Amino acid sequence: MDPTHEFATVNGIRMRYVREGSGFPLVLLHGWPEFWRTWRKNIPALADSHTVIAPDLRGFGETEKPDRPAREGYRLEDHVEDLKSLLDTLGFDEAGLVGHDIGAYVMQSFAREHPERVRGLFFFDCPYPGIGDRWLRADHIDEIWYQSFNQQPWAADLVGANRETCRMYIGHFLRHWAGDPGAFSEEDIEAWVDTFLKPGNLQGGFNWYIAADERRKRLMREGAPSMERIEVPTRVRWGSLDPILDSTWGDRLDEYFSNYAFEPIEDAGHFAHYEKPDLANEEIAAFFAALD
Repeated sequence: MDPTHEFATVNGIRMRYVREGSGFPLVLLHGWPEFWRTWRKNIPALADSHTVIAPDLRGFGETEKPDRPAREGYRLEDHVEDLKSLLDTLGFDEAGLVGHDIGAYVMQSFAREHPERVRGLFFFDCPYPGIGDRWLRADHIDEIWYQSFNQQPWAADLVGANRETCRMYIGHFLRHWAGDPGAFSEEDIEAWVDTFLKPGNLQGGFNWYIAADERRKRLMREGAPSMERIEVPTRVRWGSLDPILDSTWGDRLDEYFSNYAFEPIEDAGHFAHYEKPDLANEEIAAFFAALD
C-alpha cells in the first residue's frame, strides 16, 4: 500500500492524514501507541466505496505537537475540536467515525457535541464511561501501570534512550495487547519504532495520559457516571482476548448508547481491526451501507 499523505491546518496545528478513495467519508481514529499505519489493512478495502481519512492525532506521527503543557494543549476537548476542524477544512458536513482506544474517547465526545455531523459510530474495543471503577479491580490493576508510567517527566527520555529501549517498550504493547503476539510483523514494529523515535513523538503520545489523568481518576473514584445516551447509530466489536479492555465490560453499553449493537470478536485482542482486517472491513462497510 502506498497511500496519499496530505497535511491540513486544523485548530491551529498542522495535521497529517492519509486519504484514499471517494464517496461518503469515513474518518479512522487510532489509539495509543499508534498512528495512521494501524489502519493500513483497512484503508484499501474501505476506499472502494468511501473517502477514507486516517489522521495522526494531535501529538502523534507527523501531526504537530503544540508547545504547551499537556493539560492545556492535549485535552480530550482539543482532540474533539481537531476533528471538527478537520471535517470543516475538508468540506465534510457529515462523516462516519471508526476507531478505538483514544479514538473512541474522541468519537464519543464528538457525537455528544455534534450529533448532526455523525452518520454512525463504529468502535473496536471501546473505552466508555460504563467501565467505571473496574479499571482498579484486583484482577485488572496490573494491566494499567503504563497509564501512570507515561505521565512521569522522565518517561520519554527513558523509553527513547535508544532504539532498543523504544522497541522494547512499544513492542511490548503491540505484542501483549494483541490476541496473537505475532500479529504485528517485524516490518510494522520497525515502522512503529521509527515513528516514535522522531522528535517529540513519545512525549506527544504520553501527553494524552497527563491530560486525561484527572478524568481517569474521577472515574475510578466515583464509578460509572449517569449520562444522556448517545443516539447516533453505533456498532461495537470487541476483541475477546483484549487484556487491557476486557470484552465483558461491554455489559453497560445500553446505558450510554440508545441505538447500538455489540458483539465480541473471537481470537482477537486490543487491535481487532488490525488482527482481523477482513472481518473488520466487511462489517464496517455493511454498517455504513445500511445507514445510507
